[in-house]
Amino acid sequence: MEVHSIQQIGQVGVPVKDLEKAVQFYQDVLELPLLFNTGSLAFFDCNGIRLLLSLLEKEEFAHSSSILYFNVEQIHEAYAEFKRKGVSFIDEPHMVAKMGHTETWMAFFHDTQGNIHALMSEIEAQ
Repeated sequence: MEVHSIQQIGQVGVPVKDLEKAVQFYQDVLELPLLFNTGSLAFFDCNGIRLLLSLLEKEEFAHSSSILYFNVEQIHEAYAEFKRKGVSFIDEPHMVAKMGHTETWMAFFHDTQGNIHALMSEIEAQ
């Protein structure tokens, strides 16, 4: 591998307007471990990928983030648990693709800042 080639994603940034409310959602509802936070930044661990929540520094960054797809083993159970915790889902778990003997299922939701993310599960087709 060449020294200038991309190796992996080191961090994903999500813009927020209310850091305290966002930290509560990602820590208490999604149960991601909080690494640390400062006045305008909060860092979480998502199984080795760092997730950064940051207050908007400039209006040009005031847009929704990329969609984060959170892998879960049992999407229907995870959906029910997060819904019980008050997560605002856009849809129910549904199959989006079938590749050979594997089905990819997703359920999209809003965080407290208006960003759209998804639960994702790859299961063996029945």
